[in-house]
Amino acid sequence: QVQLVESGGGLVQAGGSLRLSCAASGRTFSGYAMAWFRQAPGKEREFVAAGSGGGTTLYADSVKGRFTISRDNVRNTVSLQINSLKPEDTAVYYCAQRKYYSGSSSRTDDYDYWGQGTQVTVSS
Repeated sequence: QVQLVESGGGLVQAGGSLRLSCAASGRTFSGYAMAWFRQAPGKEREFVAAGSGGGTTLYADSVKGRFTISRDNVRNTVSLQINSLKPEDTAVYYCAQRKYYSGSSSRTDDYDYWGQGTQVTVSS
């Protein structure tokens, strides 16, 4: 059974930083694309960043230069370093994994496994 468990969320002031982590278990980790999405209250879930099985990365325009995704294929974790936080970054952040493919995607429907999410709240 595949499990993705996020951690690292919290309340932070604008301009601050957080590091989110996602621990994966239940299947082979390396070789499959991993991603972070977020969902703010009353809004649809949106793509944030993805890391392919081959090591390439993909970012939403809104987070380029502030967010960095990284993966550790030994520890089966994927992390999201978030810098220069803004109030509009407030959301529940979800980790996701593709079931069959190594290539990154920004589409929610391309991901098969999801974590429960971790709340990030940015105060102004």
